[in-house]
Amino acid sequence: MPSARNNQPPASKHGEYKKPRRRSVSGAILTFAVVVIATVFLMSVFLRISDISVEGNEHYTDEEIIKAIDIEQGDNLFFFDRFAAISRVFAKLPYVEEVSVSRELPDKVVITVQECKALAYIAVGDENWTIDHSCKVLGKATEGELDFLIRVDGLNPGTLLIGERLTTHDADEDAVAFLADVLYQVQERGMTERVRSMDFSELNAVKLYYGTRFTVMIGGKSEINHKFAMLESVLEQLKEGDVGVINVSDGTSAHFVPQ
Repeated sequence: MPSARNNQPPASKHGEYKKPRRRSVSGAILTFAVVVIATVFLMSVFLRISDISVEGNEHYTDEEIIKAIDIEQGDNLFFFDRFAAISRVFAKLPYVEEVSVSRELPDKVVITVQECKALAYIAVGDENWTIDHSCKVLGKATEGELDFLIRVDGLNPGTLLIGERLTTHDADEDAVAFLADVLYQVQERGMTERVRSMDFSELNAVKLYYGTRFTVMIGGKSEINHKFAMLESVLEQLKEGDVGVINVSDGTSAHFVPQ
């Protein structure tokens, strides 16, 4: 028969059997949980927003932006969801092009916005609707605003939704993209105050009316960047009092025909 000693647990080198330290492991886990809970509690109690500042806004007031963000003094800084807040701004304020929300400890939130600007307008019946350089619909033009915007002729708008991109009645996305490219060039090259109107009646023969002196033949949608570079070069060479047609439509050369 096997010896009774063979059924005994192994002894330590001091001749004593030690049980596993289950209590010490469980105690460590419990202590960690208590620390985490206490930390979250302290953050929820002490990290209360007491200062909200807004930077970069012109079209909207501080109060309108803060309301769109859906934040107020006393909210908890630790649990504030910046990404959800940014989404709310774009949905409610169409003039906002970019927005960032940063947290500054201990209790401050800084909202930085970049607003898009109305650059052009398009007639829909008896109403005039403003758009930015990307053809985002911003809203109905206010009284006196039209004098500072570029009129867009020749496109038949579809249903316009504020904050969404312009659409045409026949859903011609290429025409809208073409218009956006032209508006971008006009804005980037500082021509906004000189271009009075654009004619998109024929997409292969788009025209700009530059001040009261020049008609600019843009032609089709290809080589837009190069066409505007050539237009700038021609404008630099023309003299005060010159009036006529600047043709850059072929995308390779520029011609001025005086009138």
